[in-house]
Amino acid sequence: MATVELTKENFDQVVSDNGFVLIDFWASWCGPCRQFAPVFEKSSEAHPDLVFAKVDTEAQQELAAAFEIRSIPTLMIVRDNVAVFAQAGALPEALLEDVIGQARGLDMDEIKQKIAQESK
Repeated sequence: MATVELTKENFDQVVSDNGFVLIDFWASWCGPCRQFAPVFEKSSEAHPDLVFAKVDTEAQQELAAAFEIRSIPTLMIVRDNVAVFAQAGALPEALLEDVIGQARGLDMDEIKQKIAQESK
């Protein structure tokens, strides 16, 4: 599956319409970003049920600022409109697969309950 290019115009729609979105914050001049890109792409083909998206931090500076992206590449996973993972650095394939597996295994009802309790 091809990755989706996220912009400030389509970000909310893509994330709210899909229950599980992996987001790669990157830039064309970033060596580690170029190193991570084929790993991210290969993973997108292995998980056609998930949405793999990219945010070009140069073109989408408002999005990068909104998520306080300080280092790229940064991988973020959003499940049910909740950011459940964010880490800077180019992940190797095995680690990316492990992170996806852990994110799939999360009990989102439990996470949403904790968020609701913390916001009281």
